[in-house]
Amino acid sequence: MPPFSSVRPPFLHLATALVLSSALLAGCGQSQAPAGKPPQGPLPVSIVKVESQRLPTWIEVMAQTEGARESEVRARVGGILVKRLYQEGDPVKAGQALFQIDRAPYEIALEQARARADQTRREASRLKGLAEAKAISQKEYDDAVSADAQAQAALKQAELNLAWTTVTAPVAGTSGRAVRSEGNLIGTGSADSLLTSVYQSNPIWVRFSLGDSDLARLPARRVTNKDVKKVELVLADGSVYEQPGKLNFLASNIDTTLGTQQLRAEFANPEQRLLPGQFVRIRLVTGERDGLFLVPQAAVIQTDRGALVMTIDGEGKVAPRPVQTGEWQGKDWIILGGLKNGDQVITDNLMKLKPGMPVAAKDAVPAGQAPAAAGGEPGKASAKSGEGASQPTGDKPGAKQG
Repeated sequence: MPPFSSVRPPFLHLATALVLSSALLAGCGQSQAPAGKPPQGPLPVSIVKVESQRLPTWIEVMAQTEGARESEVRARVGGILVKRLYQEGDPVKAGQALFQIDRAPYEIALEQARARADQTRREASRLKGLAEAKAISQKEYDDAVSADAQAQAALKQAELNLAWTTVTAPVAGTSGRAVRSEGNLIGTGSADSLLTSVYQSNPIWVRFSLGDSDLARLPARRVTNKDVKKVELVLADGSVYEQPGKLNFLASNIDTTLGTQQLRAEFANPEQRLLPGQFVRIRLVTGERDGLFLVPQAAVIQTDRGALVMTIDGEGKVAPRPVQTGEWQGKDWIILGGLKNGDQVITDNLMKLKPGMPVAAKDAVPAGQAPAAAGGEPGKASAKSGEGASQPTGDKPGAKQG
């Protein structure tokens, strides 16, 4: 399984300078107290004792929602728009009347077509007997029959045109904003006929794509249904949407311009919590991995040489430990390497620490639970993807795990 991607949270850069200066002091072996002051005791610190865990692996990318159906509502006949018959943004049913175009011209046209159809029918009926008696030519009778057929077709068209003055919803869904207002002249061209749109958002679709770096972490270098164990949707506040999803489209080719594979997921949306056009994150859970550790985010320090944590060695002194970071899970970092079972990771007073400084653990918080002194309320991060996990806000574009 390829390694998780490493993301550097902005709020930890502040400790970089401190760590570098501390390392210099440690190299000189200067750990004595200032002259004239009695030596102080070990600094009390909070710690977590880490134990390896089996955690899910995933790929997480930006995505955007769209309606499963986004139908345009267009006028089929022209005229003056006299009334809007729905409330913008309300749910509508298939066939529900949405707009009314002025009926008067089409009612007149229908009466004319009906009169013409009655006339041609009578004419054809009268000439039929004469044609049978050979009193007129067959052509004269055939012309009358053809004229009657044309008049009947024109009558049906006039009836349709009158019916089309009431513009209805083609599908059930959520109505959009009205594009045209009462009093506007509506045409039948592509630019003049659009009146509104109807969005079917239950289920709702989510479009996204995976780049080369994402695809390289999959066995076939492309997404297949057997590679994806679970599809989750992460909202803007970091919470995981309660409804599970499924992939309903996987492109069979790679976009040559962007170098990405296009995908689409489907989620139930019975309460209309998701709206078309929202930016969200899609998480594709691809499996599980053993030997990972959870460490509070506040305990991880980012330096120019990589991430590290402060641990307590066997002599009760501060020992910096370089680590390989993965993804965030809840309030914790996932640590891919650099720690071993039973390590004591310091979670507070990091600004006061120096390598080799004596410290005393004042508590031992189980791994995966952030202590209150580490910058927030205590809280456990679930070891299962999507259960209680929240993603902190900040610059974290394209963060992935896998």
